[in-house]
Amino acid sequence: MTVELVVVPTAEEAAREAAQRLAQAAFAGSAIALAGGSTPRRAYELAAQIERDWSRASIWWGDERCVPPDDPRSNYLLVQEALLAGVDRPREVHRIPGELDPTAAADAYDRELDGAELDLVLLGLGPDGHTASLFPNAPTLDERFRRAVETEARLEPFVPRVTMTIPALASAADVLFLVTGAEKADAAGRAFAGAPDPATPASLVRSAEGKTAAVLDSAAAERI
Repeated sequence: MTVELVVVPTAEEAAREAAQRLAQAAFAGSAIALAGGSTPRRAYELAAQIERDWSRASIWWGDERCVPPDDPRSNYLLVQEALLAGVDRPREVHRIPGELDPTAAADAYDRELDGAELDLVLLGLGPDGHTASLFPNAPTLDERFRRAVETEARLEPFVPRVTMTIPALASAADVLFLVTGAEKADAAGRAFAGAPDPATPASLVRSAEGKTAAVLDSAAAERI
């Protein structure tokens, strides 16, 4: 499926573009799934400045490390610090219970996602081509029934994780990738200009019935 490519000169401009889209979704009262990792932090900070009223939105997470919510490695904590602390509290916050056993956490989140209708999913891209916690050639890429599963760590920090599955991510009306940095260029080329390939999980995640877009800085877009 076609991916809308938005290429801007700098990482700051990429963060602002993603922030604008997040802010618009929040204003519209959308169900938004957020990404972890270092790349989206600036986008969250800017989104909080652009739109303070998130009271009509509901927030989900695409994946989480299996750590308590106050652990520095927690994706929830990242979003809490960079975004939620600066806006009116969303009407629903669906945190992945990372403090639980990974199997129990995945089961709980899978149940919570039952019947959920996601409007916007924000995703990142790793240098190895992973997105959320869907790693290259992992068995989780073949899951078609569950909405959330546990997965082993394939990179730092080496803790178990819970991730939305491809069908859950693809159910969103809008899938948005945010990718910055020259170290992501090879993976971005495979993800957005190559054929779907389990070796590059991001190439497999596309909105099933809506739109998929990728916002990249010029360094990340070098191989597209």
